[in-house]
Amino acid sequence: MQFGQLYTYFRQGGPMMWPLLFFSLLALTFIIERYIALTKAKVNVNEFLTRIRKALLVNRNVKEAIKVCEQYKGPVASVMKAGLLRYGHTREDIEKTIENAALYELDRLERGMGVLATTANVAPMLGFLGTVTGMIKSFATLASEGLTNPGKVAAGISEALITTATGLIIAIPAQLAYNWYTTKINRFVRDIETATNMLLETFSEMDSQRYGQGGEGQQA
Repeated sequence: MQFGQLYTYFRQGGPMMWPLLFFSLLALTFIIERYIALTKAKVNVNEFLTRIRKALLVNRNVKEAIKVCEQYKGPVASVMKAGLLRYGHTREDIEKTIENAALYELDRLERGMGVLATTANVAPMLGFLGTVTGMIKSFATLASEGLTNPGKVAAGISEALITTATGLIIAIPAQLAYNWYTTKINRFVRDIETATNMLLETFSEMDSQRYGQGGEGQQA
């Protein structure tokens, strides 16, 4: 479809095409931005957790584990780093820190998702509103001029159909993108839960080993 034909459709669609254009550009911006952000945030969780456990249990070096987190990007590494920085504090304190960090990262992951959801809901409504205004124009022309000017009647019907189609064309990709990104965000949430549970278990193992060594030293 050529640009000139698109412009003709846009002009025939009437005033409702302007808010539809705004929402289409807004949704496209966030679809691209979220794709880039979520792609960069993805990490190999198994590899990452293996390196963390090796640093903590084999090398017994919390600073090394923190450096491992700094080598990775994304919410999983950020939440793990927050928990590692609190090592030595009470379990409740560590869990609270992890929870706050996870909420912060979740908020970052969901940024822009409301725009996609709003676009998916509002675009069809704007299209239907354009349908109503277009039909009103057609009936007004029929009432005033009868069938002597079929061009004006057809123009109103054209406006009605174009806005409806445009609203659906905008809403469908926005809804698909929203559903896809929601699935990806849920995976990140599961990865964060898995990683933080592993971290807390590893801390418990480190404390058990330390106390065990202390007890053996006292018996000797």
